[in-house]
Amino acid sequence: MEFLLLGFGDVGHLQPLLFLLFLVVYIVTVAGNLIIIALIVTNQQLQIPMYYLLGSLSWLETCLSSTLLPRLLVSLLTGDRTISVNSCMVQFYFFAIMSTAESLLLTAMSYDRYLAICKPLHYPVVMNGRVCCQLVAGSWLSSLTTCSIGMILLMQHTFCDSREIDHFFCDFAPLIKLSCDDTQILQLATFVIATLWTFVPLLLTMTSYIYIISTILRIPSATGRQKAFSTCSSHLIMLAIFYVTVITVYVVPSANTTKILNKIFSVFYTLLTPLFNPIVYSLRNKEVNEALRKALLKLAALRNRQRG
Repeated sequence: MEFLLLGFGDVGHLQPLLFLLFLVVYIVTVAGNLIIIALIVTNQQLQIPMYYLLGSLSWLETCLSSTLLPRLLVSLLTGDRTISVNSCMVQFYFFAIMSTAESLLLTAMSYDRYLAICKPLHYPVVMNGRVCCQLVAGSWLSSLTTCSIGMILLMQHTFCDSREIDHFFCDFAPLIKLSCDDTQILQLATFVIATLWTFVPLLLTMTSYIYIISTILRIPSATGRQKAFSTCSSHLIMLAIFYVTVITVYVVPSANTTKILNKIFSVFYTLLTPLFNPIVYSLRNKEVNEALRKALLKLAALRNRQRG
């Protein structure tokens, strides 16, 4: 009735240090993403499609971190690595939904940048509030539907070979190794879902940025090229981090990658990408920086009034 999450192995005296490290990562991730959401909601200048999609991504990253990190922190603090089968299944289910939705949402963001740079005259008409809502809702509903199919197939399996999951969270590959049933149908279904919602969005995203880069290079002035590229450079950074780590973990054959290296890449994909999201978008975006500066000034003025 229980699994044993091996995590990062017997880290011994490093356990308190890892706990503090991941605690800081969790606090900064949640606080940073919630600040971005608050800025977008309260600042009218940021209530445009680009930032609506960014706010949706920030909310997703907050949920993703909250799905994985609290359980890891409890394990590092108490040394208790056991997790019930039901809890493990729930964690994997929500992780799969949010990972798939993130891939689709990043594709929607690349489509937004494609319209803004390559079709600027059509952008206000095509990319409106209703379309943004449809893109976000479609990302979540598509992810929920396909991941539910995979989860139904997974729940029909029994686990009997071992209770040890050689990972720091309940992921598909280490979990399915514990099944004592025939997993061919499940693995085939998972492969189809992973191909559909990873490589298709990646292909669409790459196509969008091929058009974006070619359009930017045709801009005559260097200032115009720099301004156009600055609107999508942050998104490119996040895409690179996301897809490089995902492909390394889930596509590169495990025989060519050690288990500890796989776990390190998983940390980048599941924990550090949500952390980098608010940092990259805030530090490289003038509108977000300006909104944050105004919000801090308002808070400072409010405190001065209260003291007075």
